[in-house]
Amino acid sequence: MTLDPALINILACPKDKGPLLYFEQENFLYNPRLQLRYLIKDNIPIMLVEEAQKLSDSEHLEIIQRAQALGIKLNFEPSPKKD
Repeated sequence: MTLDPALINILACPKDKGPLLYFEQENFLYNPRLQLRYLIKDNIPIMLVEEAQKLSDSEHLEIIQRAQALGIKLNFEPSPKKD
């Protein structure tokens, strides 16, 4: 089941507050900066850092390649860094 687009647009990684990649078919959100995968269970994103899965470099590369192949983009534009 697909998450509501309004929800997807506001979800951010609880650790770094940045945007996520949403893999609808596989039921997870992914933070490519920290290599953290947040599972979606029963249509509810589990957005707890303690529950996130830390991926290896090879798993990260595979997910990034899959995102590019599927045209998956970050769910919002990151804010520019403040000095």
